[in-house]
Amino acid sequence: MDTDLLRRIPAAGTLLNRPPVQALVAAHGHGLVRHCLRLLLDELRAAAKAGSTPPAAEELERELTARVRRIAVPALRRVVNASGVLLHTGLGRSPLCDEAVAALTAAAGYSAVQASLGSGDRSLREERIERMLCELTGCEAATVVNNNAAATMLMLATLGGGREVVVSRGHLVEIGGSYRMPDVMAMSGCTLVEVGCTNRTHLRDYERAITPQTAALLHVHTSNYRIRGFAGTPGIAELAGLAKAKGVLALDDIGSGALVPLSTVGVEDEPLVAASIAAGAEIACFSGDKLIGGPQAGILVGSRAAITRLRANPYARMFRVCKLTLAALEATLVHYLNGTWREAIPFWAMASRPASEIAADAAALAARCADISGLRARVVETVAFVGSGSAPDEGIASAGLRLSAVGIEAGELARRLRTGEPSVFVRLEDGACIADCRTLRPGDAEQLLAALRRAMG
Repeated sequence: MDTDLLRRIPAAGTLLNRPPVQALVAAHGHGLVRHCLRLLLDELRAAAKAGSTPPAAEELERELTARVRRIAVPALRRVVNASGVLLHTGLGRSPLCDEAVAALTAAAGYSAVQASLGSGDRSLREERIERMLCELTGCEAATVVNNNAAATMLMLATLGGGREVVVSRGHLVEIGGSYRMPDVMAMSGCTLVEVGCTNRTHLRDYERAITPQTAALLHVHTSNYRIRGFAGTPGIAELAGLAKAKGVLALDDIGSGALVPLSTVGVEDEPLVAASIAAGAEIACFSGDKLIGGPQAGILVGSRAAITRLRANPYARMFRVCKLTLAALEATLVHYLNGTWREAIPFWAMASRPASEIAADAAALAARCADISGLRARVVETVAFVGSGSAPDEGIASAGLRLSAVGIEAGELARRLRTGEPSVFVRLEDGACIADCRTLRPGDAEQLLAALRRAMG
């Protein structure tokens, strides 16, 4: 370790007394600036121990200013998504519709989240959402928790805890973040019974595995990968029929979930929630912030008896959503009731735009990039992706800009765009930055141009 590198890092007190940092303190408060400075200095010390030369004080001030402003000024937390991934997990998945944003603001104060306006008595938190989901999916009842992982845990612990749950080996998924289906099943208290093979499982495999200790047959949608070729497994309709005949439950973890067909935008369909209920699933669970386009949530729909049991489980209280989630989800579901989801919900609006419109936008952007010194911008055909595990091997035809800068490597240009205000995320491809125009929201083109000018400055 080079101790000289560590000595080059200014002390926190020295930096706090510099005029630019003093101005930052006056604008945003001493506590916030000190907090951000400590984190920044910790990172610099770790980098210095690894052999990196610390930046000059002026560069430290610029980085500190950017970090403080990203926290203190809400608008600067916004990100321009030019990655071409519509449901980008790292960028918060689905943007909310305007009505959901307005509902969040309205619910931020006191709101009748769990009080009946008629009687004044305590009411069911998700009562209005439940009624909407019943109409949209054909279920008898519904409830909402904080994400689909929690929904799966609640479903298994309540309906399979202490007993056996049968699942195909091809459905023992891992979706990232240490979420692995066998581990979740073990933590839920049920006993995993694996049947079939990775690529093929037959209905008879499930039937042979059913014993007096069997509580349910579990169907899991392999949302973030596909097995092609000599492969197959029974669908939820077949499992539900067998489950009914044998006196056990059929449970369906749909994953992304969809209330309308994904094929409307030219991509292979994901499972429809209504189809799962119609097939006879006792419970189907799915995400609220993926194909539905709402806030992060885990939604469970199914029979009234099963949902009643779920609500009685202490996990339901642990996984309960807040009033803001309920408000945003309710506002989102209204668009499915009204049939306005395609134009009003950002995910569907972006996914539905014709490729010719996207190409025209890219051409207009490229023309405006011509006056940015040192930047080369060329219109290219691209492929955008749904993201977040949905339709993993299919894309949507799109267009964007291939960006290269004189004297700046692609990775450095991408870094400058990410660390600007607001942050701009592009993707790296064949030694260049690709800015995909399908994921640009209204107003993003101007922000992208401004970010490119700053990055090249």
